[in-house]
Amino acid sequence: MPINRRGLLAGGAAAALMGLRPATAQTDYIAELYAKAKLEGELTWYIVYWPSTRAETHAALFTKAFPGVKVNVVRATAQVAYQRLSQDIQAGAANCDVFASTDMGQYVSLKQRGLLLPYKMHASDAIDPRFLNIDPDNAYQVVNATTVGFGYNTNKVKADQVPKSWKDFINPKWKGQLVVGHPGFSGFVGTWVVQMDKLYGWDYFEQLAELKPHVGRSIIDTVTILNSGERSIGASPTALVLWNVAQGNPLGAAYPDEGSVLMISGSAILKNTKHPNAAKLFMEFLYSQETAKEDVEEFAVPLRRDVVLPANAVRLEDLKTIRPTIAEIIKGIPELTEKWRDTFGV
Repeated sequence: MPINRRGLLAGGAAAALMGLRPATAQTDYIAELYAKAKLEGELTWYIVYWPSTRAETHAALFTKAFPGVKVNVVRATAQVAYQRLSQDIQAGAANCDVFASTDMGQYVSLKQRGLLLPYKMHASDAIDPRFLNIDPDNAYQVVNATTVGFGYNTNKVKADQVPKSWKDFINPKWKGQLVVGHPGFSGFVGTWVVQMDKLYGWDYFEQLAELKPHVGRSIIDTVTILNSGERSIGASPTALVLWNVAQGNPLGAAYPDEGSVLMISGSAILKNTKHPNAAKLFMEFLYSQETAKEDVEEFAVPLRRDVVLPANAVRLEDLKTIRPTIAEIIKGIPELTEKWRDTFGV
């Protein structure tokens, strides 16, 4: 498709913003992709790993970089988003262009059913190798990373009182003071439950249930509850806790001795997308310098290797992290969610 001079200049400016210069071939690729995406005009993004406000902000940044391409944001928890996507698929409705979830097992299922459009971002060379090649066929990619550790309300718990380990989290002294999410809704919580069961067996959760924790849905809910002072300590996403600290909220983050649970979130293009070029352009933007800058500002783990972190930032290489395999997640989340409902009654 021919590209006029204005489109080429606009695409080049956007590519520069994304950190693709001076690689001329990449810059030209983005310019051509942008020209095609403008003809499509929009895409719809099912997004799980960010709160609604940040997802909308990111969508606006994309449209600012690529005027004329709108992002329709549909934000939900992992299982709710997947249920919605499954209903779309069953109805033959191509409502979602880019699917971004915290439950990596969902991508395995979608790929096995031939529902994903393989795509490898041209900006992959700038990404930390630890987050690349999650799928050998590039049906889905890692686009976001953070950890789950302890969040706590500093008005209720002093730093030296915070549990040192995940085992300490279920000490009877915390009865009525804990908050957790639900594995039936949240991919992060599901992954955390699989990892704790792997470490300590289901007895861990039977003991946790005796402490009468507040059980929310999304793991984001744990931070909301801690902020309110309704509960004191939670199994919470570190990035969101630290962001709240920066906003002046009475929260603190701590890192368990066994390791914080590393959470990776994926993104994929649906094979039946009505906006393939806009979807590819958006995937490229998820690996851009602009997105990495947002990650730093939001205390997430930036995927790009060329990002300069603040001097006081906790770097991934300085953290002890643990994580179940994708195979363990696929098998564990459905089974353990049923056990969770029996144990907690929710």
